[in-house]
Amino acid sequence: MAAGAIRLVAAGAIRLVAAGAVERRRRSAGRRDTTERAPATTLGAVSGILSGPMDLDGRRRRPAWPAQPATRDLVVRHRTSGVVGRIRRFSPQQVVLVDGDGREHALPVAAGAFSVDGRTVTLVRPAPAPRAPTLTASGSIAAEDRRARVAIPSRIVVEGLHDAELVEKIWGDDLRAEGVVVEPLHGADDLRAIVAEFGPAPDRRLGVLLDHLVIDSKEYRLAAEAATDNVLIRGHRYVDVWEAVRPEVVGLEAWPRIPKGVDWKEGMCRALGFGGTTGELWRVILGRVSSYRDLEPSLVGAVEELIDFVAPPPQDT
Repeated sequence: MAAGAIRLVAAGAIRLVAAGAVERRRRSAGRRDTTERAPATTLGAVSGILSGPMDLDGRRRRPAWPAQPATRDLVVRHRTSGVVGRIRRFSPQQVVLVDGDGREHALPVAAGAFSVDGRTVTLVRPAPAPRAPTLTASGSIAAEDRRARVAIPSRIVVEGLHDAELVEKIWGDDLRAEGVVVEPLHGADDLRAIVAEFGPAPDRRLGVLLDHLVIDSKEYRLAAEAATDNVLIRGHRYVDVWEAVRPEVVGLEAWPRIPKGVDWKEGMCRALGFGGTTGELWRVILGRVSSYRDLEPSLVGAVEELIDFVAPPPQDT
């Protein structure tokens, strides 16, 4: 065969091959694709770090572990290290555990980092224990604001300076809270004139505390003469307010009996073998008194009643 014929055959073969490839592509495009495709994967079927619930912005939500107060001696397990121990100290950043061998382990605090009885928890600071109310020396609940009020017009008067000092030591907080002033009479002989000068009124009451307020005593007669509206007179049966201090508070089984006609305080110093002045002995006695429990009930009741009488009534809210 001539060379020219060979070239023609070759060229024709190439064209035939090309034409066959085009025809196969056409037939393939005309057939329906019956290949089975894998279903689309949903977020709920994904395992691993994307297996948890998602926020709307696509971020994974952190599990909400229950809060566990990190009280002292609570037994917990650190989930990462496996350390088990009792809580000794806690702060929002670190907890110190003591294991069974007495060794301390300082571990970081993180959400869900510990478990209690197999339950995953987040350790939090324990709530502070409720504080017991503070009591005053008189046994009443102390107000949070202990600043003295402006004095009210009503007053309480007592026989002498020692009476006033004792009332102040035990009931001072109550008196300041109510705005009540206590003044010494320096003797009750002029009680009637003092009451008249004060001028009692419904909004200006007067309370009077007397020693030795027993039937047929001088104090009883003075009280009867001074009694009037808006005045309350109360007292105790003891010759002097010293005796209203319970004797065991100062180390005595009973207060000594002082004969009539002898100055009571001077006689008490001699009976007790005290070499100082009466004022110095009173300092010793007053220093032993710390609350109403150190006083005789008759004095406590009298003072409480007088405070209630002169104090303003509570305001309606």
